[in-house]
Amino acid sequence: MKRILIVEDESSISDFVKGELEYEGYKVCIKEDGREGLEEALNNEYDLIILDIMLPSMNGFEICRRIKRVKATPVIMLSAKCSVIDRVNGLKLGADDYISKPFAIEELLARIEVVFRRESNSKDFTFKFKDITIDTKSRIVKRNNEEINLTNKEYELLMILIENKDEVVTRDELLERIWGYDTETNVTDVYIRHLRSKLNNENKEEYIQTVRSIGYIMRS
Repeated sequence: MKRILIVEDESSISDFVKGELEYEGYKVCIKEDGREGLEEALNNEYDLIILDIMLPSMNGFEICRRIKRVKATPVIMLSAKCSVIDRVNGLKLGADDYISKPFAIEELLARIEVVFRRESNSKDFTFKFKDITIDTKSRIVKRNNEEINLTNKEYELLMILIENKDEVVTRDELLERIWGYDTETNVTDVYIRHLRSKLNNENKEEYIQTVRSIGYIMRS
């Protein structure tokens, strides 16, 4: 049974979410104070943490930062704030997803399933694309047995493109899945450019191809 920690000071939300999660078969613990939530997260093992931003004694950003410093536990952040900067801040601190209040419980459940599926895939598979090998357990990427150092976001981009090889992945989809928003921005293009510069071999082979005005594709 997967264990989920909810750190949320609005009992009407936490109690409702707890009931729905337990109905789905999860074991759930609730903490309403920021420092208590951090202590619980650090001292016990959870499969997922649902973390509010505005909390008594310590905000969710700081809690996420401290958790991710020592643990790889997935974090979904909740917030009444829906600005791009808040989402970006949470994701930069290591949050795995971000959902704005108010939200439909069906959306939260779906995002939880996506996080768990991603975690399961990362434990069970090694991906290969041409001369590139990805060990998803260690998150090590190699080309012809030579390790390529990628940032977290570059790694996530590469994984999504390889998992969908021979299919076009749109910029909007990449923005939503990696950065959690679909506002007009060129952040995807910037990260793709960095990723390409690291992946390209001596013959300058383009592993990632641009589909004009739509997105990107890796063709096998």
